[in-house]
Amino acid sequence: MNAGALLVQPFVEYGFMRRALVATLALGLGSAPIGTLLVLRRMSLVGDAMGHALLPGAALGFLFAGFSLSAMSAGGFFAALAVALAAGFVTRVTSQREDASFAAFYLIALALGVLLVSTHGSSVDLMHMLFGTILAVDDAALLLMAGVASLTLVALAVIYRPLLVECLDPGFLRNVGGPGSLVHGVFLVLTVANLVAGFQALGTLMAVGLMMLPATAARFWAAEVWSLALVAAGMAVLSGFAGLLLSFHAQWPSGPAIVLVAGAAYLLSLVFGPHGGLLARLLRSRSHRNA
Repeated sequence: MNAGALLVQPFVEYGFMRRALVATLALGLGSAPIGTLLVLRRMSLVGDAMGHALLPGAALGFLFAGFSLSAMSAGGFFAALAVALAAGFVTRVTSQREDASFAAFYLIALALGVLLVSTHGSSVDLMHMLFGTILAVDDAALLLMAGVASLTLVALAVIYRPLLVECLDPGFLRNVGGPGSLVHGVFLVLTVANLVAGFQALGTLMAVGLMMLPATAARFWAAEVWSLALVAAGMAVLSGFAGLLLSFHAQWPSGPAIVLVAGAAYLLSLVFGPHGGLLARLLRSRSHRNA
């Protein structure tokens, strides 16, 4: 079998592979730009915290309605948003840093979610919650992912300028009377929505990987915000494609395979990226010494 057949055949022969590919395309296009902005705001770990924080809400939706897309999505959305608001409130009324508040609340939420699923479900249910089942996405899940991705891209285009200023200098935006709080709230909702969409396919532990790994890798290849988002989205889509092929041919779980491919792309970017990569820094230091 030639290389072309190996790359194309799984998606030609199997409908579930085509659906999974469409799901990764939607997730990559929507979540990677969000991840890029989280990196710019130095909120990478906050994204990870919110990704795990949706578990108790999704678990409650599962307890009341089983594997109902609407119930689990709504529960996960409100749980992650509640954790974000609680962490922000603690940061405003105490001297604790925002990342520490997020860490505390997300650990509580994660433990509560695992407890709920473990005591009222099976080990299979828990694995489904944690790692997802991208090879079993249905029409409703695909529509949710496509809808969230479309909404994200449109909303980011509308609030791009104030959001960029709010990321880089929120104090300036407040001083000139800009809609800083509104823009921050919209961005927070978009982040949670993309994590909920990713949860349907990759689970709570893997969804944040497709959001943050391409975004952190893009920093080594691009310098402007729009190009960072473009490179991150491209890496996310390619990671989904390559991860699905790897899971098909090597018989690996699909979610971890996709995130591992994204992790490999990050490590390669770390070494070979022209913007701050290890090799570029080494060559630059040698040229300075020779000069």
